[in-house]
Amino acid sequence: MRTLLIAFGFCVISHSILAQPATQERLKSVQADAVAHKAAVEAGRKASFFCANCHGETGISKSPEVPNLAGQNPAYLLEQIRKFGSGERKDPFMQGLIKVLKDEERLQLALFYAAQPVPPAKADAGQAAKGKDVFAKLCARCHGEQARGNDLYPRLAGQNLAYLQTSITHYRDGTGIRSNQLMAIATAPLKNGDVVALSHYLAQLP
Repeated sequence: MRTLLIAFGFCVISHSILAQPATQERLKSVQADAVAHKAAVEAGRKASFFCANCHGETGISKSPEVPNLAGQNPAYLLEQIRKFGSGERKDPFMQGLIKVLKDEERLQLALFYAAQPVPPAKADAGQAAKGKDVFAKLCARCHGEQARGNDLYPRLAGQNLAYLQTSITHYRDGTGIRSNQLMAIATAPLKNGDVVALSHYLAQLP
């Protein structure tokens, strides 16, 4: 699951429809039942074995270029899984893996990763201080004051530094690798130094 969160990428589904209503309702139902939630998380742990090579055993990736999945909102994760499965998000590797998962397994994976703690990454304190102002001005409205996201917007707090820098740059430069109108507008004024500072700030957040 190399790029499950192009997010994890930021405002990637701001105007899209969430995963099929029945699936999202099922998610809410499981979340409301402590016993069912615990069972789903455990089942998701078992189902995540094929994701661990890239995203780590608990959703903390083994490579700086691969996004962390830990701590993401489960509704957001579930929608990204659906998009890979439907082909709305293009990645041959991810699409192949997702298509073999049943709806319940997808839900279980989302709940498992959402339940995992997110240790803040190492970052330069000086850069982080600069990035805080950039985040407050351009990002907090969608991603939240603590950058923890919600069902529509991905968690950025504690994300991999290299992944953040690459993702923000792709949005700003219009490379086509990341395509979102709101993100293109938000990142357009960023200079390279701003991107670095913003990434350091987000990476060190708990």
